[in-house]
Amino acid sequence: MSAPGPQDPLDEATLDLLIKQVTEGLSPAEQRELDVLDSAVTSDNLQKFERAAAAAALAGSRSAQPLPAALKQRLEQEAQNFLKIDQADPRPATNVVDLPKAPAVRRSNAASAYGWLAAAACLVLAVFAWNRSPPPVPVVQVVTAPTEPAPPVRAPVPPTPAEERAALLANSGSVKIAFNATKDPAAAGVSGDVVWDPVTQRGFLHFVGLAPNDPAVHQYQLWIFDGGRDKRYPVDGGVFDIPADSTDVVVPIHATLPVLSAKAFAVTVEKPGGVVVSGREHVVVLGAAS
Repeated sequence: MSAPGPQDPLDEATLDLLIKQVTEGLSPAEQRELDVLDSAVTSDNLQKFERAAAAAALAGSRSAQPLPAALKQRLEQEAQNFLKIDQADPRPATNVVDLPKAPAVRRSNAASAYGWLAAAACLVLAVFAWNRSPPPVPVVQVVTAPTEPAPPVRAPVPPTPAEERAALLANSGSVKIAFNATKDPAAAGVSGDVVWDPVTQRGFLHFVGLAPNDPAVHQYQLWIFDGGRDKRYPVDGGVFDIPADSTDVVVPIHATLPVLSAKAFAVTVEKPGGVVVSGREHVVVLGAAS
């Protein structure tokens, strides 16, 4: 069986009826007029017009902004070529029933509507391309080099008693007095000195070889003999301990009363916690100002 040949072109009257059917609908008389035409030709073209009309409606609903005039003109021209309609050189109709000619205004409307429907198929593609959202901008992830953690902030380390004694020795107003060991058994082999600043009322004891003590049994206590006070009642300079296995020890002085004029310093052995008035039975070291 041979393939069917190309269909004959439509005349103006049939074209007008087909376009009106897909755009606004036919009256009963016009529908009867279309029904008597060649069903194969009209059915094929009717399907094209219906698709074009649907495309035009879809384009109109999806369009977010008008097309440029140049693009619109180009689309209409391409639509004419797409449906292969040459209105400038119409050919006589064949295989159709002889019908009365449609009025001139109908032919004009048909030609205008036909061009609009023909352009719709191409127009919908162009509209989608025109209004298509731009591709998403790729997200560039910025990778920064790991930063080194900041060093921990350390609290200032307080100076040791030995460092404070050295600073006090550098003060020209300070007084340094050497200790002399007594005949008390606890004083065997001991030596040392005292540094005192009368302005700041601060001072330090320095011992080498003083015997360690058991704080639960007894403690060492410092006494400061003040030239402005009764020598029977020296100023209490505080109690202290000598740790085991310690040979060189620096002890801060904690005077309980202001010292007006330091004349001598003595260290005694007392009960735990010290005493208010010492019997001076166990004087370990003694130092007097010159």
